[in-house]
Amino acid sequence: MMKSKLSSKNLAKVGLKILPLVLFLSACSSSVTPSFLREDISIAVKDICKKEYKLELNTKLVGQTLWVYMPLEDIVTKPEKPEKYIERFLVEDTKNTLSEGILRVGYSIKPVAEKEVKQEMSLDKSVNEKIFNVLQVIRRVLFSTDSSKINNPLFFCIVTADIRNGFEIKQIFHLSDLKKLSYGFISQTEYQHRIVQNTSISTLIIGDTEGSHLDYQNITLEDFIASQIQNRIRIKFQKPEVEKNADINKEVLKIVTYTVDAYNFRNFSLLEMVDLLNARKITLNRAAVLGGSKD
Repeated sequence: MMKSKLSSKNLAKVGLKILPLVLFLSACSSSVTPSFLREDISIAVKDICKKEYKLELNTKLVGQTLWVYMPLEDIVTKPEKPEKYIERFLVEDTKNTLSEGILRVGYSIKPVAEKEVKQEMSLDKSVNEKIFNVLQVIRRVLFSTDSSKINNPLFFCIVTADIRNGFEIKQIFHLSDLKKLSYGFISQTEYQHRIVQNTSISTLIIGDTEGSHLDYQNITLEDFIASQIQNRIRIKFQKPEVEKNADINKEVLKIVTYTVDAYNFRNFSLLEMVDLLNARKITLNRAAVLGGSKD
């Protein structure tokens, strides 16, 4: 059993420890000859993971999204030498939406007295290795699928579940980002920022070896961009990547501009930025958003 009781605050920071292992994928080579048909993708990932790494997974292809559910036990541990970082802001997560041409971004970011804090929890090293192995297999399969087919996966989601303690980590990847990293078009840090990552606690996870509690959906680019903006806000201000006197609204706008531009996304007409802490709403048209600074 786990030695430390899980809390929402701890779990929000556990995710920051997963990403660096993913980055080593850039050193791997890939086949250019199509080896898998779309209908074979799900079972191929499952079978290869079982054969080569003895991992029991459940996989499902929904639309253009490949879901991979990995049930494990006791995935979180208390590190012997906790990573330290500076806390300058308290960030409250809010869900962004993109519908009817309006991108709505809400955020509550409160500057606080600067202090050094420790990473209280992290993924067990063996769990990181398992996630890495799953990524290797997904990469092999998706990079070896006939890219001329228009309905091939664009996204894949890895759900690593602690079925003993009722805790899971969900990571959503855009296939184009994995390719850009592999061929050196984006940096490892940028790739890390593009992964949409969330943690959750639920009694429904306990004992669920099949992933039956999940809502398997086809992830759209609109959903992904809205979630990635939320994720980037969390990383930028929790890590943090800005100074304590930063203009928060300006920094959030930079994140929005950078994200929509990174995917050449133009399917919106308005941006509504809602500063929940100060009850302030900023509305910009698409031209103003795209013309903003990305520094």
